[in-house]
Amino acid sequence: MNNFIEFKNVTKEYKFGDNTLKAANNLNFTIDEGEFVVILGPSGSGKSTLLNLLGGLDNLTTGKIIVDNNEISSYNDKELTKYRAKSIGFIFQFYNLIPNLTAKENIELNNDILDRKVDSQKYLKLVDMEKHANQFPSELSGGEQQRVSIARALSKEPAMLLCDEPTGALDSKTGYNIIKLLSDLSRKDNTTVIIVTHNQDLAEIADKIIYLKNGIIEAVKINENPKQIDQLEW
Repeated sequence: MNNFIEFKNVTKEYKFGDNTLKAANNLNFTIDEGEFVVILGPSGSGKSTLLNLLGGLDNLTTGKIIVDNNEISSYNDKELTKYRAKSIGFIFQFYNLIPNLTAKENIELNNDILDRKVDSQKYLKLVDMEKHANQFPSELSGGEQQRVSIARALSKEPAMLLCDEPTGALDSKTGYNIIKLLSDLSRKDNTTVIIVTHNQDLAEIADKIIYLKNGIIEAVKINENPKQIDQLEW
């Protein structure tokens, strides 16, 4: 496989007066196209920082980030906006749904940035939310809103899905179904899926696990024989 993502000596610093915090400290790793990757580490370890840098939501201090042979760390704001719109589906803990739009309309927002018309019902059905298409976020539970946000990310059919605790607001059955869906997108559709989580069990189904602590990569593990999700105790 070819390297789809490369982090080369990536550092992200935040300055607070005379103090400097290295949220990411000289990160080096690669991810292949279609890999299912889990990033593990305690709170404050730099997991979300890594995801934000890869997603073009934050700028690094030093180093290079290369995605599909393009150095995104050198992009200007316009180029980053296009990169985020065309290449990435974001699934965050917080749903970021537009409150005055229905579930269906929240997904159809992607019509403004894509070269095709989105079939919102198709993606709502993937997350078992097709019956809630005309409901507003305030009429949905937290877990239902999360499923709509996942459907919105999937509707872009992105090359890469960046997921920050994607099942945090879901019950165990729905969480299982969402992780199975993400796993299938990686295995069957060659979508690169990267999940930030505290759930150690997910490491067993990942192709690659990146362990972070205090902004430093402690280890990168290749899982030669990843389990199927139905082999886990969920």
